Amino acid sequence: MRSTPPRVALIGANGHGLWHRRQIAPLHDAGELRLVGLVDVRPVEPAPDAPVPDGVQVDTDHRRMLAQTRPDVVVICTPPYTHLPIALDALAAGADLLLEKPPVLSLDEHRRLTAALAEHGRVCQVGFQALGSAALANLIAAAAGGRLGRVTGISTVASWQRDDAYYRRSPWAGRRTVDGRPSLDGALANPLAHATMQCLAVAAAVDPSPPVLVELERYRVRPIEVDDTASMRITLDSGLAIVAAVTLAGEEFIPGEVLVHGTAGAAVLEYPTDRLRLPGERSMRPVPGRAGLLENLLAHRRDPSGVPLIAPLARTEAFTALLEVVQDAPEPCLLGPDRTVATGVAGADRVLTIEGVNAVVRRGAAELALFSEQEVPWAVRPYRTRLAQGVVGR
Repeated sequence: MRSTPPRVALIGANGHGLWHRRQIAPLHDAGELRLVGLVDVRPVEPAPDAPVPDGVQVDTDHRRMLAQTRPDVVVICTPPYTHLPIALDALAAGADLLLEKPPVLSLDEHRRLTAALAEHGRVCQVGFQALGSAALANLIAAAAGGRLGRVTGISTVASWQRDDAYYRRSPWAGRRTVDGRPSLDGALANPLAHATMQCLAVAAAVDPSPPVLVELERYRVRPIEVDDTASMRITLDSGLAIVAAVTLAGEEFIPGEVLVHGTAGAAVLEYPTDRLRLPGERSMRPVPGRAGLLENLLAHRRDPSGVPLIAPLARTEAFTALLEVVQDAPEPCLLGPDRTVATGVAGADRVLTIEGVNAVVRRGAAELALFSEQEVPWAVRPYRTRLAQGVVGR
């Protein structure tokens, strides 16, 4: 006899929450789960591929929804600065969590959420969906198995574009803080967070030593409060370096690559497309297969010992430590019109790009170098901070 499907609710049903509704819909239709609640401060409208089934409670108050529907699993897709209080409410209601990235914005919040999970006997999956990629698993196996020789460095490069309207999409867009709480809607913390998390996942597999030094350069092309372009180098206690060179003011689109440098060759993973090239291979090849985080969480609930979570909260602790560094760093350097090129209509679809930035991010990832180490005329001295050993678990 088939067991009753778990009751699932989504808090934050609009915006990126619509993506989650599209993941939930076929699982609801197949009887793998039962959608019982949708919450958002704005009206929740049905979509062709994300309907609102009969009987689903649609609400603006997540506490009321939790009390009335008693879900088994809660998906939280709200602004990052709201994650912890909503997560604590969901745990108190007896639910497991699928929590969008970044899960929390400080190590203190990370510890509080960890303690609450233990107190309530619940689990938390974090929305780093690229960690479920078979291509990433292949890359990690190759790096850990010696195919690249000794790993000498790990880096990531991405070049995206964002228009003026992107920074008006929500009250926390482009903000460092909201109502006195960290927001951190920057390139490193939000749209390109996956790039850094992929690097940390590879590093954890090939080098168990903790991060001890972070060097950070942050830039912006608009009067926003966060970075849209950044260079960051993380040095592990062993000396291994991880470099992120990313921009939302790019010239040509680079979807996002993770490079693993080794004495026997280099590997490249284009993580948004799950394409991979290992040493000895001439071109990028697709590696099909990406496990869904919600499906994995449901499978883990059925068989906790046999099905590990793909992205448990503990796996993201080092990423949270980096967010804390970003929060403590000086505000990003503003690059003026003498460094940028504008296209489109100001205030709407205008895009600002940094002249020559693609070559800079490419070189940074290839040479494990910060922008300021490339004699870039607009680069500034990096912010440096040491992490206390033992603060971040691996």
